[in-house]
Amino acid sequence: MHTHFSPNADDDRVPPRMANNRLLASLPDDDQSQLAEHSEMVRVENGQVLYEPGQEIKYVYFPIDCLISLLAVAEGRMTLEVGAIGREGMLGAPVVLGHDQGQVRAVVQRSGRVYRIPADEFAVEAGRMESLQRLLHRYTDTLLAQAIQIAVCSRFHVLEARLARSLLVTRDRLQSEKFHLTHEFLAHALGVRRVGVTKAASALQQQKLISYSRGNIEILDSAGLEAVSCRCYELVKDK
Repeated sequence: MHTHFSPNADDDRVPPRMANNRLLASLPDDDQSQLAEHSEMVRVENGQVLYEPGQEIKYVYFPIDCLISLLAVAEGRMTLEVGAIGREGMLGAPVVLGHDQGQVRAVVQRSGRVYRIPADEFAVEAGRMESLQRLLHRYTDTLLAQAIQIAVCSRFHVLEARLARSLLVTRDRLQSEKFHLTHEFLAHALGVRRVGVTKAASALQQQKLISYSRGNIEILDSAGLEAVSCRCYELVKDK
């Protein structure tokens, strides 16, 4: 049974809203209310895998205050982060295009809450709502552009610049200068060995751009970190 989003008990004129997610907040109130009828708010935990490549997409997720990493997987073990989703976006948009299987590994990078909607119900509602269709088309284009840029970045740019770009994007998605990312996760995200992450993080720390201890990261100099980062950050930061 779904936990519906209901108006305040003392004011039945207020429609259910899903404004804690910026993508949903851009929809008209009536469409938000309709989606809210199919939604529940759940908590997802750090490291939780929401789906794997080839696995059926049972739900679509709209982050509220968590962060979800999209990892391309090669040969079952090698990975590369091709996107990150915070409260500006959603996970599972391909179901509207008829794709009912995951194409990437979706892993929770920071614990928090999401709006969750059954994929089949979301696809039906998307078919009825022109505003949602337009929004999803723009959003899937954005995700594709982001993935292409990250792939180019991973092939041609040095690890220190790539790490700087990844940290800046994480900051933007979380709206916080402080967050937790382990060496192991960063190695999976950047497609390198842990020793490479250690060297790159140490270089950024020596330049007093970040502090990094036991996975706890704080960006000390945003402008300096942007200067060290490759131009790819400028291309993906608003996506």
